[in-house]
Amino acid sequence: MTAERPSLRFDQALADPADKWADDDKPREECGVFGAFGAEDAAVFTALGLHGLQHRGQEGCGIVSFDGRFHHERHLGLVGEHFSGADVPKRLPGALAIGHTRYATQGGTILRNVQPLFADLALGGFAVAHNGNLTNARHLRERLVEDGAIFQSTSDTECILQLIAKSRRAKVVDRFVDALHQIEGAYALVALTNNMMLGARDPVGIRPLVLGEREGAAILASETCALDMIGARFVRSIEPGEVVTITRGKDGKADISSHFPFPNRKARPCLFEYVYFARPDSIIDGRSVYDIRKRMGMRLAQETGIAADVIVPVPDSGVPAAMGFAAESGVPYELGIIRNHYVGRTFIQPKQEIRQLGVRLKHAANREVLKGKRVVLVDDSIVRGNTSQKIVQMVREAGAREVHFRSASPPIKHPDFYGIDMPSLDQLMAAQMTQEEMRKSLGVDSLGFLSVEGLYQAMGETSRNAADPQFTDHCFTGEYPTTLTDHSSDRAAKDFQLSLLAETAAE
Repeated sequence: MTAERPSLRFDQALADPADKWADDDKPREECGVFGAFGAEDAAVFTALGLHGLQHRGQEGCGIVSFDGRFHHERHLGLVGEHFSGADVPKRLPGALAIGHTRYATQGGTILRNVQPLFADLALGGFAVAHNGNLTNARHLRERLVEDGAIFQSTSDTECILQLIAKSRRAKVVDRFVDALHQIEGAYALVALTNNMMLGARDPVGIRPLVLGEREGAAILASETCALDMIGARFVRSIEPGEVVTITRGKDGKADISSHFPFPNRKARPCLFEYVYFARPDSIIDGRSVYDIRKRMGMRLAQETGIAADVIVPVPDSGVPAAMGFAAESGVPYELGIIRNHYVGRTFIQPKQEIRQLGVRLKHAANREVLKGKRVVLVDDSIVRGNTSQKIVQMVREAGAREVHFRSASPPIKHPDFYGIDMPSLDQLMAAQMTQEEMRKSLGVDSLGFLSVEGLYQAMGETSRNAADPQFTDHCFTGEYPTTLTDHSSDRAAKDFQLSLLAETAAE
């Protein structure tokens, strides 16, 4: 295996982890996975695919390729900063490659936590990339350490590698499945051996994974937008609980086999993929993300419509919903807030006096649109509310006569343990305040949320099946679809996260 190429931006490495919510309060992206099997210069396609998935995580990225030996690079930072050069095929040669773009939900922002993770096992090299979160990682880690395992990262994904290494099954696929039977929570996995690519999705399909094809090569990716990036044809979604193995067939093309090693369970994909995480041009489990977000806005207008002069999205995540709201209400849609796309968190973080400028570095009021108007601001969600407060203040200072805030999702009242990084229960605005208290805190004339039933109707459902929900909607309802072994309470979850941050700080 080639030497790892460390790449560390000191402002990222030294930033106080407790300050991660200082400049924004959106739910943090999860991770994106990508794999190419049987493609000339597979690492190039993998890098392009990761570009398409950059919205899912901006803290780190990595690629593993194979051309008779494994080649591995991991970096802190964006995909384009490290995998855009013409020398990528020389650095990462081979027709097999997998990649990952990361936002840390377990394990700190340090190089050894960046994926794909790689290990030399008894049956050969094995690399794995993971989107999601294991809800029994702490218990697994403690058990494995007691059995003599030596961990090289604080990422929950390493538990999967350790379980594969300890399995007594004869074949790699069987070891992989053996490990899957011991983990809980949400996962979309792409793994690579010297002659095989594997993909897996958790039994209820919380996190997405799709299969594509390009000139005989098989592609696995978190979203269809990554397939579009490389000109690949969408074949199908990987089913919940499905494990796919991809090998080279006799004709030289990828040969795909499918396995279902788990008892059949009803699919419950995560609603937050549609509300916020997935790119609008993606298709998730047969549903257009863009269309759903517009329908969310339309339902929101039906439920919370109010007399107004202009509908303004909070960019960029509120744009499709605001378009739907405007279309349904008949009120003009305008870009009353302009976003600066060239300011990143690394610029905002280092100095307190710069950070205090907050939202103004990223957003600017379009005064001619707002002055003297009754404005409806539409966003995808409200988490802590700090950014929303600043945006409302900015709109008022631009001369708006009235400001009304509408959220295209229901109030977020419960924490996530499946790969979404959001504040703990005591920092979730809707968990700590009544709607009227939230309205006053935000400084708006009225506040409205899409109902849970309205969200399900935007998804194309008649209503939510309370006895057996169609989606993972725990952030809104508190009903979790899997066992939460490590998280019997929010305090336990917070203590676990703090222990990982302590490990990071000690680096």
